[in-house]
Amino acid sequence: MLRMYDLRQKEIVNINDGARYGFVSDLEIDTTDGKTAALIVPGPGRVLGVFGRDQEYRIPWESINKIGEDIILVDCTTEKILSSSDT
Repeated sequence: MLRMYDLRQKEIVNINDGARYGFVSDLEIDTTDGKTAALIVPGPGRVLGVFGRDQEYRIPWESINKIGEDIILVDCTTEKILSSSDT
């Protein structure tokens, strides 16, 4: 069994280009079947990464390749998963 706390401790890395997206901050749950739809990771910072974020990475659950002890490997393209944050 995997808990949200455990996911937040793992860094997400893209297996295609080695990009490091950061750590899980939230989950997106499909309310029709109760399954996890995506992992949410804060996007790149604006001015030198200091003054907040206006984008986030939305990584579909199907893109997860492997969940290890301290890392989550994903197979996706950055352009497809980077989106505007709702907050």
